[in-house]
Amino acid sequence: MKFVCLGYIDEAKWGEMSENEQSAFINECFTYDDELRRGSHFLGGQGLQSSQNAVTLRWQGEQAMVVDGPFSETKEQLGGILFLEARDLNHAITLMSKHPMVRGGAFEIRPADEKINTMIEERSSQSFSS
Repeated sequence: MKFVCLGYIDEAKWGEMSENEQSAFINECFTYDDELRRGSHFLGGQGLQSSQNAVTLRWQGEQAMVVDGPFSETKEQLGGILFLEARDLNHAITLMSKHPMVRGGAFEIRPADEKINTMIEERSSQSFSS
């Protein structure tokens, strides 16, 4: 099964860390990501810039509008996404509970929607012309 693990981080705590502390923490996370790779569990991932650089789109009336959010009063902000292969949700929980990033915030672990993702892959394999 595939899982999307949304990593949340307390940006205020991150900002209080020295550059050396941040670097050491990231390297610790990368080391665990390498362990996930060796077990064929790590499928990919992306780190995200600060939520201060983000916008939220919502449909209002007849158009998409940029609205408030992500909400800065929320202590933890989405900091990254990790794609994980695991036997089931319990296995995913076991794997991610050892990830150092848990100490910096939280992980939301969601099963991927295989039906929709198959449709996306099929669509992506089609040739589109302008």
